[in-house]
Amino acid sequence: MTGPTGVVAATPATTPGPPRRRGRRDRAGYLFLLPWFVGMLFTVIPFFASLYLAFTDYNLLTAPRWIGLDNFREMLGDARLRQSLQVTFVYTFVSVPLSLVAALLVAMVLHRGIRGLPVYRAVFYLPSLLGGSVAVVLLWRYIFGAEGIVNDFLGWFGVQGPAWTTDPDHALTTLIILHVWTFGSPMVIFLAGLRQIPVAYYEAAAVDGASRFRQFRSITIPLLSPIIFFNLVQSLIASFQTFTQGFVLSGGTGGPAESTLFYNVYLYLRGFTQFDMGYASAMAWVLLVLIAILTAVNFLAARYWVFYDN
Repeated sequence: MTGPTGVVAATPATTPGPPRRRGRRDRAGYLFLLPWFVGMLFTVIPFFASLYLAFTDYNLLTAPRWIGLDNFREMLGDARLRQSLQVTFVYTFVSVPLSLVAALLVAMVLHRGIRGLPVYRAVFYLPSLLGGSVAVVLLWRYIFGAEGIVNDFLGWFGVQGPAWTTDPDHALTTLIILHVWTFGSPMVIFLAGLRQIPVAYYEAAAVDGASRFRQFRSITIPLLSPIIFFNLVQSLIASFQTFTQGFVLSGGTGGPAESTLFYNVYLYLRGFTQFDMGYASAMAWVLLVLIAILTAVNFLAARYWVFYDN
């Protein structure tokens, strides 16, 4: 700063506060982080415990006995495990694309601007909050029952509907429909992404004579591809972790005829019904690796179809 004689005086360097004050701030910071550290203990300890149990024979009643890779070798010949993987893969690779398409279509309709948009957005989002609850699955079992609402509706047209939830050929279909019905969460994200696309792009395309479909294919999809990629990864991970829908609909058996035997349902049955916790832990780690591989494949493929403004 300038002194009274006009000579620029040196500004004193800013010195840190007293050690006692800094220590008090550090303790306050650690205090705010304490819930996170406690939560990590409840996550890290079971994480490594399950890794150890995956290589043991453990029935919850006696001490774990080390058996090496025997649990993983048993999986190679486990027919029910293969069935659970088949059910989970079919459910995932059918329901996820359908739900994302439904979410994008509804988001585009809402994006055009309608009166009462917040109300419609809340109505479409609500099923994504309730779709995984026990009450909704029980309601779904009633709707698609032999004498449910769906068959009553088909009866008006002279069509005799099947007992959807107890028919092995249709039980999984009802759960796929339930998953598609819960498209609200990706729909809200799509709607936010659509609002970030500059209107000038569509105006320039319209001047050049581009049709609405061409604008959708050449503008909307490329600029929305990061949002599509995010929703795709999130939905894939969530679908592979499906449990409540299959467990409640089948009464905890994975039926009828194991048509709703999701991977997590079978993991539960092995761990908490047959008390084969070592095998269930090994299954959990296989699921972790499987999800990690699929996620990695998505990230590798993203470089060919995901585009960013920069």
